[in-house]
Amino acid sequence: MLPVEVLPILLLLQLLLSPTSAFFPNIWSLLAAPGSLTHQDLTEEAALNVTLQLFLEHAPPGRPRLRLEGYKGRTLLADDIFAAYFGPGSPSRRFRGALGEVARANAAQDFLPASKNNPDLHFDAERLVQGRTLLVEALRETVVAARAFEHTLARQRLGAALHALQDFYSHSNWVELGKQQPHPHLLWPRLELWSLAQVGDPTCSDCEELSCPGNLLDSTLLTSGYFGMDPPKPPGKCSHGGYFDQSSSQPPRGGINKDSTSPRFSPHHTLHLPAAEVALLASIEAFSLLRSRLGDGGFSRLLDITPASSLSFVLDTTGSMGEEINAAKIQARRIMEQRQGGPMEPSFYVLVPFHDPGFGPVFTTSDPDSFWQKLNEIQALGGGDEPEMCLSALELALLHTPPLSDVFVFTDASPKDAFLTNRVESLSRERRCRVTFLVTEDPSRAQGRVRREALSPSRFEPYEAVALASGGEVIFTKDQHIQDVAAIVGESMAGGLVTLPLEPPVSIPGETRVFAVDRLLRNVTVRVHGDISGFWIKSPAAQTSLDFLFHFGIPVEDGPHPGLYPLTQPVAGLQTQLLVEVTGLVSRQSPEAGRPHFSHVVLRRVPQGTHLGRVPLEPVGPPERGLLAASLPPTLLSGSAPFSLELLGQDGGGRDLRRTAPQPCSVAPVLLELSGPPGSLAPGSKVPLSLHVASFSGPQDLDLRTSVNPSFSLTSNLSRARLGLNESAWGRLWLEVPDSAAPDSVVMVTVTAVGQGASPGPPTHAFLRLLVLAQASQDQLETPAHSAGRVLPPATPTLLSSTLVTQGRAGGRVVGRAWWGALGGALFLLGCSSW
Repeated sequence: MLPVEVLPILLLLQLLLSPTSAFFPNIWSLLAAPGSLTHQDLTEEAALNVTLQLFLEHAPPGRPRLRLEGYKGRTLLADDIFAAYFGPGSPSRRFRGALGEVARANAAQDFLPASKNNPDLHFDAERLVQGRTLLVEALRETVVAARAFEHTLARQRLGAALHALQDFYSHSNWVELGKQQPHPHLLWPRLELWSLAQVGDPTCSDCEELSCPGNLLDSTLLTSGYFGMDPPKPPGKCSHGGYFDQSSSQPPRGGINKDSTSPRFSPHHTLHLPAAEVALLASIEAFSLLRSRLGDGGFSRLLDITPASSLSFVLDTTGSMGEEINAAKIQARRIMEQRQGGPMEPSFYVLVPFHDPGFGPVFTTSDPDSFWQKLNEIQALGGGDEPEMCLSALELALLHTPPLSDVFVFTDASPKDAFLTNRVESLSRERRCRVTFLVTEDPSRAQGRVRREALSPSRFEPYEAVALASGGEVIFTKDQHIQDVAAIVGESMAGGLVTLPLEPPVSIPGETRVFAVDRLLRNVTVRVHGDISGFWIKSPAAQTSLDFLFHFGIPVEDGPHPGLYPLTQPVAGLQTQLLVEVTGLVSRQSPEAGRPHFSHVVLRRVPQGTHLGRVPLEPVGPPERGLLAASLPPTLLSGSAPFSLELLGQDGGGRDLRRTAPQPCSVAPVLLELSGPPGSLAPGSKVPLSLHVASFSGPQDLDLRTSVNPSFSLTSNLSRARLGLNESAWGRLWLEVPDSAAPDSVVMVTVTAVGQGASPGPPTHAFLRLLVLAQASQDQLETPAHSAGRVLPPATPTLLSSTLVTQGRAGGRVVGRAWWGALGGALFLLGCSSW
């Protein structure tokens, strides 16, 4: 067993003083239960508590240590704690983006076909032991993926684990048994879940009312409710309950879930608040455990707790690239030297070389010295002809680069693998990564490399398509200028970089183009491309902490968990919601400055700049969280061409305020869903995957193409789908994992739906990341011998009191008492050998 320093964990619990509705998926559930707390809220608030604990324990570079007293009675906000720790204006965009990934993965458990009806993933149907097994496995997968720098997969598995953990306290009778603290054995697979109800034990009496406060029969046995008809509810057992639960109409009627304060959804609605409080404590415990296992550096990378961007290079290494490789080295060295030890030092580095016919391998590290050593080893050797495997290398880089990052491609050749263009475009949108190409090959120049064949003047169009889709640029230059042009690397990685809209959005000869500079901006940069006789302005950029994140979703209101099914892009024909999260709303600014706000979103066709529509933004939840929603009608998203999002509003002084999303969006012609097993893959296994495709905008004739990286065997029973309006098709894929598969590695499965016919729409892609996990060794799973006795009492763990941060959702705030984690010391010691 590895030695671990066990420290008390400060649980800065944000209790809710007003009626709440925990365990609905996300903020869209607020429509069903206004003023509620959701899975999303529980997840984000727990993460903020542990992040603040990390900040309190480590003095920021060159700044005074944070003090707990500064947060008494305050609502914890990412923008506030980032500004306090890293300095005013430090962007929390990547951190909030990482939390969003975890929260959406959590909410998706209620919507994905492979998970929404699985009782083991929700602690339903008395599947408590099985649910604990999958919960612990998901947390173990989170650790393994994070240690392998596969942070997107780690966040997905963490979201699934937190969903199950939070559901335990709403779907079981733990709270009804009088428990006010998390179950001390739930995270440890070798410790017994005591006093479980058995098959023949009746647990509920009949209840014909919506509210069933006294329907539990036994006050000592742990049970959970059955939902639906699979598995069927045995006689005498409790139902989950609620309007959509078919089992609740069978005796004994009623149910025991505490998902909301509404008796229509939750028969035990009066116990919703105690369940939410314990679920929040349990979520904080899970985050703290991950911090213990990953260390502070690994935990910070998991949640992107930094204002800095990653540094990601894709380098052409053929013999003609000496100047370009040298320019990349100079920029990397300058960034590392200037930012070493500061808040803007990159937290992650990615390097992918390519030539012809090869590309890769990818090199990833969090150590700047290791990155510099690897980069310094690259020399321009061999090759010398065109084209090259550029897009294959870029795809590899995107798979390993954290979301919301910049990727820089240095080359002097066109792509040999242009067939990957659409897939790389889609991947850059999914990752929200901006790709910039620095090309020392002017398309009009006829001299230079040796070429095997005559090349088209349009051979660089794949780069332009990827740059447009990702919000990046293609910059053509010459060898003698590459040193100056490469300075864009450092400029693009400046903290708080935002894009300002131009009016008119498209250049018209002889017409002046204007951009507004508001008082919240600083260090405005204008880039000019082209020759001196006809230059143009490309996306003037400025630094500010006021920015926004966004994602899309489909309202789901006809099931047991109303909420928003998250999407990476809108789907043609579906009523789509736009969710906006404004960043940089620091609550501690002077009252005279006022709070900036956004009121509308404008959609424009890209690249034409055609005005598509203007839609009002409605606030969701407390204004300090900066959450906004807009309903995008299908008629507004009827075309297949990409569109941009521009927010309109006013600053605190009533002056106009505008921000543009750095990446354009696109509309998917069909809904394409790909889902896998709830756990990891084992070497030597054959795993079924589920495929679902649906059309909501008219007839579709689709080819369905599959690929897998690495090249494992993948077969499918659905290669063609002909769909009418509102029709769906389901398919099954089988992925064979060879015995030789590397443990703790990631498999990426991609399905592409390609329209056939005279005017097919753009391809639609679905990506699925799966983890190959070696069998856990016995010493990893066994409980240490010295802990054979119960470390914590089953009813209430020993806790020492201190100061507690609390909040009221309606604005009232109270300073109460905090929990110092005696549970942290005991349970974390067990955790070292448990998973």
